[in-house]
Amino acid sequence: MKKVESSILIENYPAKTLEAFTSEHMLKDWWGVDRSLIKLGVGGLYTLAWSADGNGFSFVMTGLVREYDPEHVLRIGDLVYLNPGKPLFGPMSLTMRAKDLGGTTELYLCQDGYRDGEDWDWYYQAVREAWPKVLVTLKQYLEKTGF
Repeated sequence: MKKVESSILIENYPAKTLEAFTSEHMLKDWWGVDRSLIKLGVGGLYTLAWSADGNGFSFVMTGLVREYDPEHVLRIGDLVYLNPGKPLFGPMSLTMRAKDLGGTTELYLCQDGYRDGEDWDWYYQAVREAWPKVLVTLKQYLEKTGF
């Protein structure tokens, strides 16, 4: 199956880097997440929603925490992406691994489980283009705020 992999070096610690994916206030600040419901620990819920208005949300990503070590890894399984203009995408997995390089973190991200078909091709391409940009935004946020 196809997968999207991206990595980046961030001048921060692994725990703070992974916290940016689990803290409601940090998710709002750097990724523009309007609402989140995250229950950390194996089997916990991981749900993010963007573009909230009076009619609901435009984009939602949800899954179950399959692995969590606050200084090393966050892996979400059974990941589903909802976009009102497309079919439901899933199940997939999303893994963030943080490696300590002595004050700098090497963050590796992998999203996999893509299927075949025109809509899946669209989603794969969108994610392939988005994750590197998202990680640059995260890097800028963490390095600017000094978290």
